[in-house]
Amino acid sequence: MMFARTKRLTLRPGWPEDAPALRRAIGHEAVVAKLARAPWPYALEDAEAFLSLPRGAAQPSFLICAREGDTAEIVGGIGIHRAEDGAHELGYWLTPAVWGRGYATEAGHAVIAMARHALGYRRLHAWHFVDNPASARVLAKLGFRPTGRTEPRRSIARGGVAPGAAYTLTLDEGESDDPLRMAA
Repeated sequence: MMFARTKRLTLRPGWPEDAPALRRAIGHEAVVAKLARAPWPYALEDAEAFLSLPRGAAQPSFLICAREGDTAEIVGGIGIHRAEDGAHELGYWLTPAVWGRGYATEAGHAVIAMARHALGYRRLHAWHFVDNPASARVLAKLGFRPTGRTEPRRSIARGGVAPGAAYTLTLDEGESDDPLRMAA
């Protein structure tokens, strides 16, 4: 089980008792409509089911917790999962109250460092719905490059498919100077 701490965030696995806070953070149509596997409306039962999923060591999944004083509030999620084609795919989301603060980029750098150094991955993939330009900006800041492919992507919350833009990141390029504090 991995954890990471950045300047403003703690990335940690989710626990069953996080279900109400997770539901409050992700339970916005503006959030789940940008994701593939989250339903709308997002109920407490959905949060409980997500938190009970088995997690493999090679597929890190974290809640993003913003630290303020002695508290850490769940503000998002980030992780790497195995896509249908076998590729390692980065995904993330943030609650609307913290959009624009750089949390996705900060958390993304930490997870990419884990993928590179702790997991030994050589490449990551990512995608975003084309109507989500903010995610394109985050991916660019993280060093992902557009592949030029746009393909239909399923979204449970949207009830169908929408065009998604594909990205890739080669992990032996662009080593980061930022030290990463993580514990296993």
